[in-house]
Amino acid sequence: MDLDLAGKRVLVTGASRGIGLATVEAFVAEGATVVAVSRKSTPELEATGATFVAADLLDATAPQRVLDTVLADDPRLDVLVNNAGGGEAADVDLADPIGGSRAAWGDVLALNLGAAVEMTRAALPALSRTRGAIVNISSSSARDPRKVPLSYAAAKAALNAFSRGLAEQLGDTGVRINVVTPGATRTAILTSPDGYVGKLAASMGLDQETVLAAMPEQSGMVTGKLIEPAEIARAVLLLASPTMPSAVGANWNVDGGTLKTP
Repeated sequence: MDLDLAGKRVLVTGASRGIGLATVEAFVAEGATVVAVSRKSTPELEATGATFVAADLLDATAPQRVLDTVLADDPRLDVLVNNAGGGEAADVDLADPIGGSRAAWGDVLALNLGAAVEMTRAALPALSRTRGAIVNISSSSARDPRKVPLSYAAAKAALNAFSRGLAEQLGDTGVRINVVTPGATRTAILTSPDGYVGKLAASMGLDQETVLAAMPEQSGMVTGKLIEPAEIARAVLLLASPTMPSAVGANWNVDGGTLKTP
């Protein structure tokens, strides 16, 4: 299937690993020109040939600086993928039923909601000129906030509402906004000893591999296995493709059957 992405100019945030890296790889394979944004690059990201721009999106001023840099050489932008998210949960946050301190909430909201809002704000003039597409990466936690910090679930739920509302507001501009909602995906947030699952396992006195092995069943995934980042990337490409002009304001679940409501 030709997705008509060859030659498109794409910006992906949170691009150094996991879903972001897989998304960069998928767009490059389609012949797109990709700008990859993250705090630090990685050998895997460098191997894609994407243009790297360093930025810490916890800084509210970073999105506009990123867009100014990206558009300085070429004012064209066809696709924005807001993937930056996650965050590092301290042990005290994991133990807090409210989801952490005021400061912890501020950081989680800034990274998982604020960064997407401000990247979108900065990119809209360029995307309006190309009648481009925005794809935001959410989480099944937004609709099933069990067993995750409530700050993270609330931030992703807000991202869903922002995406759906803005899709309505921008209908006349031709800019399409959609969301991909992954379930438990094999990324560093799950597999790294310093990630959420690693810290959660340690707090319960369990081996991390034991917790990971049990996660699909406990999450209600009918597939029985974690999702690979490349599968999320394929959903992103479809929603970004000009061959899907009627996909507007959609939220595609790629969650192994975690979410049970139709």
